[in-house]
Amino acid sequence: MKKKEIRKVLVVNSGSSSLKYQLFDMRREERLAKGLVERIGCGGPANHAEALEKVVADLGDAAKDIDAVGHRVLHGAEEFADSVVVTKSVMAKLDRLVKFGPLHMPANLGGIKACERIFKGVPNVAVFDTAFHQTMPDCAAMYAIDPKYYKKYGIRKYGFHGTSHKFITMEAAKFLKKPLSKVNLVTCHLGNGSSLAAVKNGECVDTTMGLTPLAGLVMGTRCGDIDAAAVLSIMETEKKTPAEMDTLLNKKSGLLALAGSSDCRDICSKAEKGDKAAELALEMLAYRTALYIGAYNTVVGGADAIVMTGGIGENSTEVRERIVSRLGALGIKLDKAANKKRGITAVISSKGSKIPVVVLPTNEELMIARDAARLLG
Repeated sequence: MKKKEIRKVLVVNSGSSSLKYQLFDMRREERLAKGLVERIGCGGPANHAEALEKVVADLGDAAKDIDAVGHRVLHGAEEFADSVVVTKSVMAKLDRLVKFGPLHMPANLGGIKACERIFKGVPNVAVFDTAFHQTMPDCAAMYAIDPKYYKKYGIRKYGFHGTSHKFITMEAAKFLKKPLSKVNLVTCHLGNGSSLAAVKNGECVDTTMGLTPLAGLVMGTRCGDIDAAAVLSIMETEKKTPAEMDTLLNKKSGLLALAGSSDCRDICSKAEKGDKAAELALEMLAYRTALYIGAYNTVVGGADAIVMTGGIGENSTEVRERIVSRLGALGIKLDKAANKKRGITAVISSKGSKIPVVVLPTNEELMIARDAARLLG
């Protein structure tokens, strides 16, 4: 494909019943517009094509001269270790990967197909949640089960939030004034869905999520790590189907099950008022996060920084304090005054800490736009 200057990039995040978008001018990495179309297929637009038509109408003249469309795509499996310009052969491969994300992938692909029809001749770029983690070695990525399940069905760890972890890794390298190829980090994307990544020499060598986004940390509605036998026990004693168990683990567990809310702000408020269930939920979240930070610091051979991002990581001073208070063995102490800052870049560890703890706001949409510009321009 002939290279050209990429100025205007539309970023599309297509969900099953919603479509989020942002428009960027890549000459200055300036956001020109953003919006959300909801109730696709359930009272609003009938499909993603109609939703895109509404986006074009909302953008008006700003929709003219779009050079590329970048799409968030859930799963690239082992097919895609980087973002890719969408072609017929790429779409054929993506159709085969729907089995890895049956809830999200059809919507992701629907958004791409709609853009192909509406923005005729404008190239589309698929940016995968899993791609950044494809540098993991086999010892981190493989499960200790019969290898035939990997060979036949691709059962292994893939990891998610990769676009955020990649963006934060690049920004942290700049902040620390280190070459990307030499930076070692523990990146913590903490939100309703949460994951950590161990980054060695700028590349992911491990991450907490697995085959699906269910594994790892305690999350808003997901349980995180759990003994597989516990799942089997519940299914057997309560006669639950796999679909019912999937709903329980993904949508009715985590902070919601422990404290009655999936919103960390609500739980912090309850804990301040002496709610023991809320207190336990926060302690479990902080404990699991600190546990992985310690492990991943070892994996990367000593981190240059521990980086926090995401809705909780950027804004919850309470959760950050609970996590950092558990990192004393790494020579880390919290600067309580610095920790009061929310939503901005800040070092929240004390000056004498052996490893800085840095809060860095993530920007997955800009990362998608950057990848589109990199591949096409």
